[in-house]
Amino acid sequence: MTVTAMAREDLVYGSASDGELLRRYHEDGDVRARQALIERHIGFVRRLAQRYAHRGETIDDLTQVGCVGLIKAIDRFDGQYKVTLATYAAPNVLGEIKRHFRDKGWSVRVPRDVQELNVKLGRVVDELTGKLGRSPSVEELAQATESTTEQVVEALDSSRAYNTVSLSTPTGGDDSDEDGADPLEHLGDEDQGYELAEERQLLREGFKELGERERKILHMRFFLGMTQSEIAEQIGISQMHVSRLIRQSIDDVRERLDVDEEPQPQLAAAGCRPPRRTRARARGRVSRGKPAAASTRAA
Repeated sequence: MTVTAMAREDLVYGSASDGELLRRYHEDGDVRARQALIERHIGFVRRLAQRYAHRGETIDDLTQVGCVGLIKAIDRFDGQYKVTLATYAAPNVLGEIKRHFRDKGWSVRVPRDVQELNVKLGRVVDELTGKLGRSPSVEELAQATESTTEQVVEALDSSRAYNTVSLSTPTGGDDSDEDGADPLEHLGDEDQGYELAEERQLLREGFKELGERERKILHMRFFLGMTQSEIAEQIGISQMHVSRLIRQSIDDVRERLDVDEEPQPQLAAAGCRPPRRTRARARGRVSRGKPAAASTRAA
């Protein structure tokens, strides 16, 4: 098709009325007439989309959504209707935009009745604010919308589910390192229990050599924080006896741990470092204040 023919065709479709283009599309199957109708009414769709410009979506995106409603209106329009295409298409365009906000605009899915009440509350709040000269209360909003106070609170709170913020969004507005850092860097903390897990496992091995009474005494003394007098009263022995049992039990546990480390010279001869667990035991003995001379008993 030459440029002259294309220009002549554009002139023909451009000068035709909406009714003529609709007749050509529905009766003759002229897809070009349908396209001409869509292009002619894009400005109309854009004006309708501007009503929702404050809802967080761009005008271009809303115009595209509204064009879906326009196309549906063109496809369903009956020439026998005594209304113009724009009048018939307006509810379809607005309905498509509202459906977009209802189904795809919310970051977190909320029930439809809550969404509808949230939209209704937006209009009621503006009306009551102008009428009362102040912000309306929850009870006044419930009365105006014929809802309960619980439903109003739920609908108002649901507005926070419309937009979400990434956890990686900087919390500060300036360029400072502290305020502009990733919030994930400030969440959580090191669990101190990990440092104690290995030592508890070592103690579990050493406690196997103790009797039930000795284990009970050590548990009350070092885990429950009881004094020797309290332990003596509960066990039914003297405080001096409790003190002697605690010292003896600690020595027995240390000896058990030392025995477990005796095979280590073979590793040293092979040029290998002892396992982490063994090194932790050694550190544990030093931290407990064991004399240096006592640590050479295994050797």
